[in-house]
Amino acid sequence: MFVLLSQATALGPSSAAPRLRPAQNPAPAPPPQLDALLAKAAEYCRKLESAAFDFVCREEIAESVNPSLDAGPKSPPPKSGGAPYTGPTISIGWTNKIKRRFVYDYRCTRAGGVLRETRTLLEENGKRKVVPNAELATPAVVFGAAFLGPVGLFGERFQPGYDFTVAGEEKLGTARVLVVDAKPKPGAPPGPYLTGKAWVDPETGDILKIEWNESRAGRLDVFEKRGQIYKRTPRLVVRSEFSAEKNGIRFPGRMSVEEAYLNDAGKAAVRSRTEAIYKDFKFFAVEFEAQDRAGRG
Repeated sequence: MFVLLSQATALGPSSAAPRLRPAQNPAPAPPPQLDALLAKAAEYCRKLESAAFDFVCREEIAESVNPSLDAGPKSPPPKSGGAPYTGPTISIGWTNKIKRRFVYDYRCTRAGGVLRETRTLLEENGKRKVVPNAELATPAVVFGAAFLGPVGLFGERFQPGYDFTVAGEEKLGTARVLVVDAKPKPGAPPGPYLTGKAWVDPETGDILKIEWNESRAGRLDVFEKRGQIYKRTPRLVVRSEFSAEKNGIRFPGRMSVEEAYLNDAGKAAVRSRTEAIYKDFKFFAVEFEAQDRAGRG
């Protein structure tokens, strides 16, 4: 579904957490409640990584793009018959947003840690179409990244790289959940570790909702190239709600991605917002493959 891990490196069974530089002042051990919760979340992530499945569903994607950054600096045209304009340039910002909507028949399979997707385009901007093996129209949607997103925060081999705190308790649907903040420890490499928070069922360790800043997005090269053009740093914020459940595994039912670019002062200019909704699931199989405790097949 959405942008957070590249499909080539989306926390497959062979992924390994990088080594951390030793901290001068080791963080204190988490309190008993949090410690138990993290253990349950790690066990749930082991199930995620070992999951093999095959399903179809309806995928509805809505995208809103503000093209102001794409306009770039423009120079006024020269006067008729006069010399070319050599004064200061001006930046033209477009106020009209571009809105697009796509509906797909989506099939997703995962076996041996490899995720495969196929799509048939059914609608584009309200017009009915039938396009088999359609390409995804927006780079901000990577289903595998959303499905495995919890592993990057709560996987057993990744947890030592984070400082976790319980930020509060909320009701999500009919479930009472704990909101857990995760921040990379000082000295943790910036690439593999995310900054985010999750809504976790304290009874099961299931992650019901997650939000994180993504630096390993699917098709990240697209956003990095735009950042170079804008002379800004790309920032992607991904939110996923895991509302579909089968055999103890939760699948994203809704996902959103905010694509923004930061200037030197840290001020964000939002270029696009994308939301995907997944519904009408039909599962053919949801199984678990053998793996060792470290999550390697």
